[in-house]
Amino acid sequence: MTHARLPLIGAGLALSALFLSSGALAFDEAAAKALAKRNDCTKCHAIDKDKKGPSYKKIAAKHAGKADAEDKLSKAITSATKVKLADGSEEEHKVIDTKDAKEVKNLVQWILSL
Repeated sequence: MTHARLPLIGAGLALSALFLSSGALAFDEAAAKALAKRNDCTKCHAIDKDKKGPSYKKIAAKHAGKADAEDKLSKAITSATKVKLADGSEEEHKVIDTKDAKEVKNLVQWILSL
């Protein structure tokens, strides 16, 4: 292989990484925020600070790189699982008002992107 081809290979790898990462982040932020607002999620969560519940960034960090992250978060917001609050108490997590799997996935992907 000649040295002249190395930049082309590097560029190809960079483009592949770009497409892979953009596919992993294929969510509609505005729609996710609207769903969170409509369901009063910000009563307990903020993007970068803990409230009654952990920040979205803390949730994303906890689940970073885990294959089951989307499934776990989807279950948490659709099935009233028990959650531990900042004060140590437990309660059932509020169930969001949509049954649309695409909306749920979009919200979860947005949270995990933070």
